[in-house]
Amino acid sequence: MFIPKTSFEVLEDTKPNDVSLPAFMVSTTRGFLPRMDPVATLPREFSAVENLLQDMPVRTLSGRPGLLATGDLGDEVQNLPDLTEEIEKYSDNLPMMNALYRDYSFLASAYLLEPCHMRFMKGEPYGLARSFLPAQLSRPIARCAELTGFKPFMEYAGSYALFNYRLQDADRGLDYDNLRLIRAFEHGLDPTSSEAGFVLVHVDMVKNSGPIIAGTMAALSALGDQNVTDPLMQRKTFNDGLSTVLGAMQKVNRVMETMWGKSKPRSYTSFRTFIFGITSQSMFPDGVVYEGINDGKPMSFRGESGANDSMIPLMDNLLQIQMPSTPLTEILQDFREYRPSNHRQFLVEVKQCSDDLDVRAFALVTEPQYAAKTDEQKELLIESRRLWIQLLDQVRDFRWRHWCFAREYILKQTSHPTATGGSPIVTWLPNQLQAVMEEMVEIYGSVGGQSGPMDLGAECRDIMDLVTRQRDTLRKEVDKYCQERGVNVRA
Repeated sequence: MFIPKTSFEVLEDTKPNDVSLPAFMVSTTRGFLPRMDPVATLPREFSAVENLLQDMPVRTLSGRPGLLATGDLGDEVQNLPDLTEEIEKYSDNLPMMNALYRDYSFLASAYLLEPCHMRFMKGEPYGLARSFLPAQLSRPIARCAELTGFKPFMEYAGSYALFNYRLQDADRGLDYDNLRLIRAFEHGLDPTSSEAGFVLVHVDMVKNSGPIIAGTMAALSALGDQNVTDPLMQRKTFNDGLSTVLGAMQKVNRVMETMWGKSKPRSYTSFRTFIFGITSQSMFPDGVVYEGINDGKPMSFRGESGANDSMIPLMDNLLQIQMPSTPLTEILQDFREYRPSNHRQFLVEVKQCSDDLDVRAFALVTEPQYAAKTDEQKELLIESRRLWIQLLDQVRDFRWRHWCFAREYILKQTSHPTATGGSPIVTWLPNQLQAVMEEMVEIYGSVGGQSGPMDLGAECRDIMDLVTRQRDTLRKEVDKYCQERGVNVRA
């Protein structure tokens, strides 16, 4: 199926055995997960890489201390051969290229940040990371990144999270208890560890993204179909699409809440060191030189971050949520480059389609041509508005919980001022959260949702009461942390 008035195809059949296609292609079934379960084992030509990755974690699969426990990874990397030429043998197998990209990104991040981890474990500041990536890592990761469309540094979807799980039992599928990490930095090969929980909860959330995409396509198609002649049927189809998205987002948020029990706040900072990026981090004041790449000039990339996931950006684009024009929003836009290329294009096309069709105006009936003429049309119109508020509320709920995670997992555990992706930890998430809540208040008031003939009902009133309380709480919390940390509230 195609996004209306575009040539962008959303897959229904993910063609899991077709290795000529990129690992990540948006579908109505697997959503933003890869088309197939990730490749877990490298070909024999890369046995040296495989062995090094198995020996790398602080605690290996056997339970013994690994190279990152003793600080010996850097020395072992010097013995690793440059296998760039071997990559070409598999260049037509894009899922295998994605696996190689994942594995070299793990080695690159571990190598660069190993000194910071060793200092952190002694209770010292991070200090400086390594600023030179040797050719046996720089050349292969650059080539894999070129072939797969990623940056030559660890990314959320392509390496750390969404292409980093395997199934313990193929017959049980994506049940959470059946998921295991392929690669880890600290204790993540133990499925009960906080590192495993942190990554696998993200996988568990994204496995619900198929219906989000299916519902989005249904809603857009209802407006984009030039052959529709029945306004009543058009609105019913549109509402059904929004309802599908809502149900899936509710599941995503329920799974997100399980993070508290599966990844403990006090455990996060010990493996977090390895998922920092280069951009805006004190550990990399002058960037990183990739040997043999970019004419020896330093390069800088943002780090792995759940903010690179595509579900909430899809909601922002479908619902046409307006973000403030601030430097913090510019960071949000920069994050768009750190996603699979197919995801990036999908989000661009959805935004353009939503704008062209003016989805918001249709849903909220802010234009005369959409006005209700019968009682049945009026009820469907009210349902559209109700669903719109409920969807915005799911975005608010997601971003509020993300802020709570940042507060409990980071702000209360460390004084380091930036998140792994390089955004300012105190002010960046509230920038987007505040925008969503302001949008909800504006819409609810403009459509007369609280009372009268277009009353949206008790559930929406409860939602808006919560929004009012959370806006006040958020301002107080941000002001508190800004004051404690000497941060400009607008920074």
